[in-house]
Amino acid sequence: MTALINNIFIYCIYYSTVRTWDVSKDKKHKSIFKPRSAQGKRVIPTCATYNRDGKLIAAGCQDGTIQIWDRNMSVHTKFHCRQAHTPGTETSCIVFSYGGTILATRGGDDTLKTWDMRNFKKPIHTANGLSNYFPMTDCCFSPDDKLLITGTSVKKGEGSGMLVFFDLVDFKKVYEIPVTDASVVRCLWHPKLNQIMVGTGNGFAKVYYDPVKSQRAEKLCVVKTKRKARQAGTLTQDYIITPHALPMFREPRQRSTRKQLEKDRLDPVKSHKPEPPVAGPGRGGRVGTHGGTLSSFIVKNIALDKTDDSNAREAILRHAKDAEQNPYWVAPAYSTTQPKAVFAEVDSEEEEPDNEPDWKKRKI
Repeated sequence: MTALINNIFIYCIYYSTVRTWDVSKDKKHKSIFKPRSAQGKRVIPTCATYNRDGKLIAAGCQDGTIQIWDRNMSVHTKFHCRQAHTPGTETSCIVFSYGGTILATRGGDDTLKTWDMRNFKKPIHTANGLSNYFPMTDCCFSPDDKLLITGTSVKKGEGSGMLVFFDLVDFKKVYEIPVTDASVVRCLWHPKLNQIMVGTGNGFAKVYYDPVKSQRAEKLCVVKTKRKARQAGTLTQDYIITPHALPMFREPRQRSTRKQLEKDRLDPVKSHKPEPPVAGPGRGGRVGTHGGTLSSFIVKNIALDKTDDSNAREAILRHAKDAEQNPYWVAPAYSTTQPKAVFAEVDSEEEEPDNEPDWKKRKI
């Protein structure tokens, strides 16, 4: 069990010691307290706490004793009660009131007791019949020091765990709340929020509050209205239908007979057969290759043409007879305006005399 005040926390363990630790120095404890029995033997502390000003350290032990030390004197106890609870039972909680004069203990012997620090020999009040099956069942004071609450334990299927309220003046049971069908293990009455947090043995946690006296925390969650679901954000299951999947657009499936397959094989569109090369002069805009490919056609007609076009005059006069018999381009255009062809006459000056020497002849 641990408690923290002024960055110094207290911790009791089952090695028969109560130790204080500084938060800033985690390698070594600050002080150590060793509970002892009446015979001087070590006893195991089961719970420990500070008082409200942090000057006293109180521990409940397994032999039923309550031992209180001054924080600065760790050897001898300042207050001691040997028979606070039944020996051999584990005291599950020990807590000081906010005024600092009253101490409350929750025993493993199904009791709840209050003690006056000014007269620590016997308890002020005792409540019996509060079943306790856990070594960490809590008890706590209300913020105004008028009530004391604790939880009860039940076995499975034997009732509900209760949260019980006692009046500190006459220690009468003023109220009890059935929490759940399991034991009430931990409880805390927050002094600032004025709300009660409860932890149960079946894993549930509940918070009790007053709509008027409580502040913040759980009230902020309760008054929050639930958001309405946006219509645009809701998802519906839509069906996607392709047009050609509908029966009205579906083509009738043909029976795969052998004759039909042979006909489809001859159809180049259905069988995706490549078109064969065109044999002959060509048709449909395609060039006939005479049984060969396009490259062989180009070689035959263009690349292997043996015609000698080195003499331009002879190349032109080669078509003179054909042009005279079948005039098509030039002759019809001048048949009316110039029916007789006029050619330029050769200038005599340009003619070179044959008797000139070779070195005077124009070199071409």
